[in-house]
Amino acid sequence: MSEAHAHAFLFPGQGSQSVGMLQALAGTQPAIAETYAEASEVLGFDLAGLVRAGPKEELDRTENTQPALLAAAVAVWRAWQARSGARPLALAGHSLGEYSALVAAESISFADALRLVRLRGQLMQAAVPEGQGGMAAVIGLDDEAVARLCAEYPGHELLTPANYNSPGQVVVAGETPALDWLLANGKAKGARMVMRVGMSVPSHCALLKDAAAQLAEALAATAVQAPKIPVLHNLDAAPRQDPQEIRAALAAQLHQPVQWTRSIQALAGQGVGHWLECGPGKVLTGLVKRSVDGARLYALEDPAQFDAALQTLKGVN
Repeated sequence: MSEAHAHAFLFPGQGSQSVGMLQALAGTQPAIAETYAEASEVLGFDLAGLVRAGPKEELDRTENTQPALLAAAVAVWRAWQARSGARPLALAGHSLGEYSALVAAESISFADALRLVRLRGQLMQAAVPEGQGGMAAVIGLDDEAVARLCAEYPGHELLTPANYNSPGQVVVAGETPALDWLLANGKAKGARMVMRVGMSVPSHCALLKDAAAQLAEALAATAVQAPKIPVLHNLDAAPRQDPQEIRAALAAQLHQPVQWTRSIQALAGQGVGHWLECGPGKVLTGLVKRSVDGARLYALEDPAQFDAALQTLKGVN
């Protein structure tokens, strides 16, 4: 592959869901409806109907959001595969999206991944009761400054960086009193903005260590193959081939920070110039725009951008 056409697929995580997601693309790509139908059959409930018509409150329940987003991402990947022979240099998924990337790389089967992420959502929600924790984005401070800000919290509750998303954007996880303190004091301590994000569970922090141990048991019973396309893991922005190492990274990811900035920098360092967001929303292409100068960005939920990416990467092997 010429460097000019080196491309990577990025798979979104929780927060990118919406009722009716991928509706426009589904009009031209049969793989969308087919994949939702397959997911509904595996899970034993009408996931396709929930995605199509809601209600939003039900779709936003973590145990439903995670399989819905996995199905959406895999649907877009299958639609792309049906139209293109272009092979990406690598794959990466943000948090939940790492499972979608591993399905695309044929490391984990779609059915197994659906069951895993539904369990993952249930374990996450059970780990911290509703209202006792959450997440907030800190804008305008570098990674080290956010870590120092968290360390300044005078209480005993947990407050810690959870998602290193892009230069100047770090999402922090914590218990509710600590987040309230951060929202009240963050700007005075140098942040340009501090805002709650739509997660009722404080992910990627020590509060989910027990949930990670339970998830590890399910992963141990799941068939995992060496990926056919490199997948960069959230844990350390590195790819893995050994199935046991992949299982360990997926479990550890639940209670350790997402190293997304490092993942994007690693891909850019390998010559990736075209970035394709494989699923609903434009969150990840937005983060790449803040991280990589001159990036060519495609949010594949948009039929026009889907077609533009196909045209640009036509004939690339």
